[in-house]
Amino acid sequence: MKFVIAPDSFKGGMTAKEAAQAIETGLTRVFPKANFVKVPMADGGEGTVQSLVDATDGTIFSESVTDPLGKQTSAKFGVLGDKSTAVIEMAEASGIQYVNNETHNPLIATTYGTGELILKALDHNVKTIILGIGGSATNDGGAGMAQALGVNLLNSNNEQISFGGGALNTLEKIDTSNIDPRVNKAKFIIASDVTNPLIGPEGASAVFGPQKGATNEMVTTLDKNLSHYADIIKRDLNKDLANYAGAGAAGGLGAGLLAFTPAQMQKGIDIVIEYSQLKEKAKNADFVFTGEGGIDFQTKFGKTPYGVALATKSVAPNAPVIVVAGNVGKGVESLYSKNSIDAIFSIVPGVTTIKSALQNGPTNLANATENIARLIASQSNTD
Repeated sequence: MKFVIAPDSFKGGMTAKEAAQAIETGLTRVFPKANFVKVPMADGGEGTVQSLVDATDGTIFSESVTDPLGKQTSAKFGVLGDKSTAVIEMAEASGIQYVNNETHNPLIATTYGTGELILKALDHNVKTIILGIGGSATNDGGAGMAQALGVNLLNSNNEQISFGGGALNTLEKIDTSNIDPRVNKAKFIIASDVTNPLIGPEGASAVFGPQKGATNEMVTTLDKNLSHYADIIKRDLNKDLANYAGAGAAGGLGAGLLAFTPAQMQKGIDIVIEYSQLKEKAKNADFVFTGEGGIDFQTKFGKTPYGVALATKSVAPNAPVIVVAGNVGKGVESLYSKNSIDAIFSIVPGVTTIKSALQNGPTNLANATENIARLIASQSNTD
């Protein structure tokens, strides 16, 4: 019997690799001689680097880069097992975790560190860079990232503009002649499910700015500045990004990557499915187990369990897809169909605190999976 085990991380409790191991532990208690194929997954957000590195036997590297407030920090990125693909989470260098209620300020927060991570990855002679761009503290349109890559964003005095979305109104000219030549030779894939444009009521500033500390006044300023930024990009680079779907992701980093690198946007889960070779590994599967910390009706819109279900059903249509989750929320019935998810189970054994649920996550996951396996075994014996 072949079991494919392809969970996402259980946020705050287990990495995807640890979750896969816990699921295998539970299944092994009932099916000790089965074939277990573990494929740690992610959807382009937090945990994508670790999952892809684990799934491909790659390597994690740590480098000193600039955080959103201009201080030095240590940030990680991965090189996959093929040694030609790097994977970066922008939040490692430019994430919201670097600021708090006293220090958050999207007028000055910069993506410069993300650009530095890109250069560090290129030092490993990779041909492809996958960028997960969620969880940012920034609203600078990727300007800082561009400056790190060697782009000159110049003001009326022919000097580099300052960091942050608050300085974009001083931009007068873009000069890309000094950009690192390796950038245009690489393939860039943006992992993001965000479809917001750069500007306007659905744009980066209006929708995501308040989460990063922007007041109503700041939102107005930032949106106006990003509009000016888009105008200069259109004039100097001949790229019209103001209303491009996804350009507003990560405070406009989506626009910056599209403007200054040969980037393409893809759904995060699709990228992980491709690079982890999930479909190939799922051929001839008898059962597929997936899951993450929480599941509800929103899982249908690009989250790991649903993506895993669709992918594995395409190559193993008769293999039931079973989801295990810490919290089963509203609307999960909308996820059920013969071409996707077959069953959903909570791993929490009873009323408990969040702290306890996280601490006992691996044990609860293994026990829940064992119980499911016993049901499978009893059905197999009946048949």
